[in-house]
Parts: sequence; C-alpha cells; structure tokens
Amino acid sequence: MPTHTIKVLGKICGSCLWTERLVREVVAELGADAVVEKLTKRREMAQYRVTSTPAVVVDGLVVHAGGIPTKAEVQRWVQRLQP
Repeated sequence: MPTHTIKVLGKICGSCLWTERLVREVVAELGADAVVEKLTKRREMAQYRVTSTPAVVVDGLVVHAGGIPTKAEVQRWVQRLQP
C-alpha cells in the first residue's frame, strides 16, 4: 500500500484533467510510493480551503492552487516523497 497521497482538486475541466495527467505521469516516471486521487466534489475540496483550481495536495498540504503546474514543480513535490 502506498505511503503517500497526492490529491488533485478540481472539476472536469481541461486544466484539472491536464494537471491530474501530469501528476500521474511524474509519479510513474519516478516510481514514487504514492497514490494519486482526484477530488471533484465541493465538500471534499472545501476542507483544503482552496479557492482556485486545479489544486494539488501532497500528504494533506496544499502545494499548488490555480493554473497548471509545470512538470518541474510536480517533480520537486514527488521527489520530496522519496526516501
């Protein structure tokens, strides 16, 4: 079972879908011990107090909100999870 969780918050829009795809791609490329989840319901997203999507939450910490992150940014977040 993965030890880390990365959540992509956002509705079904191009930016949110692209961000989810990018996060999943980087996790696979780096072989990270992480599961990627997509949250689309307002109630689920509200607990993170994010006002702009897409947003990315790594192990409960909001690391990005609004706009598509760069691949380099996602790589940095995922690399921090590595032992």
